[in-house]
Amino acid sequence: MTQFAIHKERQGSDLFQTILRTSATNFLVMVISTLTAIVTARMFGVVGKGEFSAILFWPTLLAGLVGFGLPTSLIYNLKQSRGSGPDLIRAGFLFQIPVSLIAGIIAWIWLPAWLAHYPLAVIQTARWYTVLMLPILLAVNLISALAQSIGKFNIYNGVRLYFPLINLVGLLVLWSAGSLSLHYASLVFLVTSVGVLSWALYSIRAELQIDWFKGLENTRAAKALFGYGSKVFGVELLGTLYSQFDKIIILSMLTSRDLGLYTVVYALSRVFNVVQTAITNVIFPKVSGMDKGTIIKTVGRAFRLSMLLMMIAVVPCMFIGRFLLGLLFGAPFLEASGAFYLLSIECIIGGGSWILAASFNAMGRPGLVLVRQLIALAVTIGLFFVLTPLYGLNGIALALLIGAIIRLAVTIAAMRIVFQVRVKEMLFDRDDFHFLIERLKAKTKRKGAR
Repeated sequence: MTQFAIHKERQGSDLFQTILRTSATNFLVMVISTLTAIVTARMFGVVGKGEFSAILFWPTLLAGLVGFGLPTSLIYNLKQSRGSGPDLIRAGFLFQIPVSLIAGIIAWIWLPAWLAHYPLAVIQTARWYTVLMLPILLAVNLISALAQSIGKFNIYNGVRLYFPLINLVGLLVLWSAGSLSLHYASLVFLVTSVGVLSWALYSIRAELQIDWFKGLENTRAAKALFGYGSKVFGVELLGTLYSQFDKIIILSMLTSRDLGLYTVVYALSRVFNVVQTAITNVIFPKVSGMDKGTIIKTVGRAFRLSMLLMMIAVVPCMFIGRFLLGLLFGAPFLEASGAFYLLSIECIIGGGSWILAASFNAMGRPGLVLVRQLIALAVTIGLFFVLTPLYGLNGIALALLIGAIIRLAVTIAAMRIVFQVRVKEMLFDRDDFHFLIERLKAKTKRKGAR
């Protein structure tokens, strides 16, 4: 076997192993998040769960709106060696300081209007939580991107795992002490975030040992960072709106009870996205910088295998999920079981489309994803306003499902037109099964050797 063949095999094996580890982390995060949802649903009830979700919602939304594509751009430029690494890191982190201040002031002023139908105590807690949490989330996003770009997925996965894990521990402590309230629960989430951020900064301290007050001498690095960031920002902005607009609609058109029901069934439906999310998170930094043929082959195989495995699992898991919905969260949450079914299918289709979209970003063509998102978002938002008054939560779930189908169809069409990839090749390849079997055999042999 030639050196090139050995290197290629190791590269494929490393990618497969990283995806497996990230999938395992995703599964643990999903389990912990579900346990957290059970605790908050049981303690606060349906209405209180909706109020707590409204508090947690805003910093997540704003972090997506003002990220300016910098995490993705940092990964791309570090992998492409476009400019000095320290200059790229410095520019990304320092830019988020004024952004956090401006966005925090706007949120503080306008949150009472955005949450006009909620109690005053909920509004005040939401204001403080949003202002303090926003800079933490922006910093965590950049740290996660830096960890991905240098291959330290243990830090990336650790950040994602420790947040919900320590949150759950904190909630259980409050519960046992009889002090579980919306205010204290929010405080636990905030303190947890500070602790995880501190751990992440310490773990990646070697890459952060730069002269922060040096000034940006390498303007080429800044142009590269913000240049590519401006290209992907539109895509990520639309992605944020697409993933969060359903909550905005519920906050404006429905009640806190509806939000409580929806957040539970939505979180439970995301179990079907564990593997696909791991693939999307791993495959972009792994294939960036490779040639076009390798990118398309790698991404296509990941898409086909994930869709096949998840479609096989979805039917029995949906029935199990409905049973768990009533058993774990309580009978009142069964009211939203129809939305759970629709969201489960939407999760798989949408996850597959994001895997394919990684090929566009890796080849420096994020504009294609932007077009796709614009089309899907326009249709989905229009359907929100039509279907929500008619069918409530089921209308929102149906609108999301239709939007996911449109995203996948547009993505496949773009690959056919722009990259001349045949649709049949993207949807089926008999060598995929051989690849999967060989990877599993190799993993078994390594375990046996150890």
